[in-house]
Amino acid sequence: MAAGAAAALAFLSQESRARAGGVGGLRVPAPVTMDSFFFGCELSGHTRSFTFKVEEEDDAEHVLALTMLCLTEGAKDECNVVEVVARNHDHQEIAVPVANLKLSCQPMLSLDDFQLQPPVTFRLKSGSGPVRITGRHQIVTISNDVSEEENEEEGSEEEEAELCPILPAKKQGGRF
Repeated sequence: MAAGAAAALAFLSQESRARAGGVGGLRVPAPVTMDSFFFGCELSGHTRSFTFKVEEEDDAEHVLALTMLCLTEGAKDECNVVEVVARNHDHQEIAVPVANLKLSCQPMLSLDDFQLQPPVTFRLKSGSGPVRITGRHQIVTISNDVSEEENEEEGSEEEEAELCPILPAKKQGGRF
């Protein structure tokens, strides 16, 4: 499965280069790498909050994609409200409840890749948990290093494109 994903990313990378390069002398975009890591934390009566943050000097784009919140072993039949504290589009901190879990009626909640930009804090506003939060930490890095070999290959592709003009299609008479 990892090999298939790598092949798909390689195809997308080649496809984006093919679209941007060679047409009208556009520059080829820098290579993009994407990594994805498993994320998980647990909130309980002992640990009521957890903050996910990344280094600010990091030039990569970080996204936390939440997949599920669920009560784990030892949970009581009480309301467990989980709140997310993050920044909105105006960079103001806001707190939003995202789940109200109860063992007898809703022990888990699927969030379907709910994406957040770090830093993000998860709080157990009410209840004693334990509540497990899972997801993926996605990192997108754009490399500014373009090798001379790639530039030479692109130059020859541009020359080939200029040598081969596009001819109009031939019309076929009488057939529909």
